[in-house]
Amino acid sequence: MPESTTPRHHRPTRPGSAFFEARTGGVDPAQLGAAAERAATALVRGPRAGEGETAALAERVVGLAETEGLETLAELWSGAPADTLSGCLWRLYVLRAWVHADPHEAARQFEAGRRLAPVARVVAGVAEPPGPDELRRMIDDVLRGIVEREFADVLLRAAAFARVVAAGRAEPGPSPEVERVLLMSEQLEHAGHLELAGALA
Repeated sequence: MPESTTPRHHRPTRPGSAFFEARTGGVDPAQLGAAAERAATALVRGPRAGEGETAALAERVVGLAETEGLETLAELWSGAPADTLSGCLWRLYVLRAWVHADPHEAARQFEAGRRLAPVARVVAGVAEPPGPDELRRMIDDVLRGIVEREFADVLLRAAAFARVVAAGRAEPGPSPEVERVLLMSEQLEHAGHLELAGALA
């Protein structure tokens, strides 16, 4: 029997159902944006665990993209403005996803950029020499900071890292990709200063 020419439609996955379960009692698609912002607030502003629980919570934050999927996080947060908690979290996870997907290229670009942006290199806190393993550890440490440190520090470290990478990418010449990374750095830095002023929501 010949195959039907009718297009197949895949049932869409409900975004973030497991992620929201403990926070919202289930996902109402009509309120997804508000639920996504509440989830971001819970990660960044939620009650801090006791000392024994903090490390475990930090590791769950680091692995959030693996457990939920970066696509799910995109559905939750990628459309949020850069000066919101949701928008900041999306940019942090995008940086981590890039470093883990291509750590050798990330190390090469950081090495090229650190000569051009030495102050940002120091703020980013990457070990010398900045090899693939060092960069993976650094970006994971940034995400752990969502739980363990002031959120402004997290944002400013990530901004510095992105600025060094942008400088490294720009070494052969400017490109739209360089502009995107530089814009992300500027957005994270701006958000960090908003956080310091108590104005990031």
